[in-house]
Amino acid sequence: MLITAILLTAKLAFLTTVILLLIGIPLAWKLSVMKSRFRPVIEAVVGLPLVLPPTVLGFYLLMLFSPNTSLGAFWQEMTGSTLAFSFTGLVFASVIYSLPFVVQPLQRAFEQLDHGLLEAAAMLGARPIDRFLNIVIPNSLRALLLAGCMGFAHTVGEFGVVLMIGGNIPGETQVLSIALFDAVETQQFDQAHSLAAGLLVFAMVLLVLLYSIDRRRIS
Repeated sequence: MLITAILLTAKLAFLTTVILLLIGIPLAWKLSVMKSRFRPVIEAVVGLPLVLPPTVLGFYLLMLFSPNTSLGAFWQEMTGSTLAFSFTGLVFASVIYSLPFVVQPLQRAFEQLDHGLLEAAAMLGARPIDRFLNIVIPNSLRALLLAGCMGFAHTVGEFGVVLMIGGNIPGETQVLSIALFDAVETQQFDQAHSLAAGLLVFAMVLLVLLYSIDRRRIS
């Protein structure tokens, strides 16, 4: 059961991080150059999971994923399964819950770029996509690594949202945080200690890596 939970957690965190980067990079860039008065509203929506209790977010996502809603009914009709209490539902919820942990560091990095390089490239005839791929991305690699690590780590540590959306189904939705909760509930304290210690070591190693990357970026 422990190995299954580890593999499931790694799979969830990896898929979530990949999707977050695919969504977060263009979103962060758009926010970094946006001049609209609606920018604070969009930033607030993106950052909402930072302050909203996970159970509140999980509750509303559970309602949204219900077969009684248009989204839930459409998904069930197309796939034959429900979004709620499924691994796919966990991926959707994790992407929403961890979105600010990827978008915000990328947005800050994009805002600090030397836009003179972009203007010079534009004067030389470079298209917007060429400027983005050849100037913005290469000059933001540390921020990309930082954002990816934060998204991955935050997904690994999820509990409230995962419990609300996925419940506790071994092999399907029982990730490490849920397995730890289940071990404590059933008084399997040796297993709980092992899970907690493993997550603690993982968090410590990742934090050291993140702070090292951030110090190099500053220096």
